[in-house]
Amino acid sequence: LYYQVLNFAMIVSSALMIWKGLIVITGSESPIVVVLSGSMEPAFHRGDLLFLTNFHDDPIRAGEIVVFKVEGRDIPIVHRVIKVHEKENGNIKFLTKGDNNEVDDRGLYKEGQNWLEKKDVVGRARGFLPYVGMVTIIMNDYPKFKYALLAVMGAYVLLKRES
Repeated sequence: LYYQVLNFAMIVSSALMIWKGLIVITGSESPIVVVLSGSMEPAFHRGDLLFLTNFHDDPIRAGEIVVFKVEGRDIPIVHRVIKVHEKENGNIKFLTKGDNNEVDDRGLYKEGQNWLEKKDVVGRARGFLPYVGMVTIIMNDYPKFKYALLAVMGAYVLLKRES
């Protein structure tokens, strides 16, 4: 039993080390995100898994897909940059919009905010895997399924016998 608990702890710590390594390599606080809504269809669909980078030297350009956080909202938003304003001092402000939305995102930003800044960006989409994130959506929509799946996985790791 002691060996199996250590094995489980090793799996969890390895996953955390890989996640932290991805954060360092990509420069993004969240290098992998799941698209949670249909606002970016047809480019991305609900459940697509996005791979992000966030190198601060790269300028943000119109047409680029960014993931950003808005003050007062916990969940990051995946939308396309539609307008960019660059000042001579290097400050950049930009406006976003979901491809499948009728209007820009000013209604999503915090009250009184009309533009996003680079500090709001979590990352920029560099690649994706279609529908791989549906497991995450199902676990969020059905919490009992999440706990059952975690219990089965934990039991498997703890009860599995090495040959």
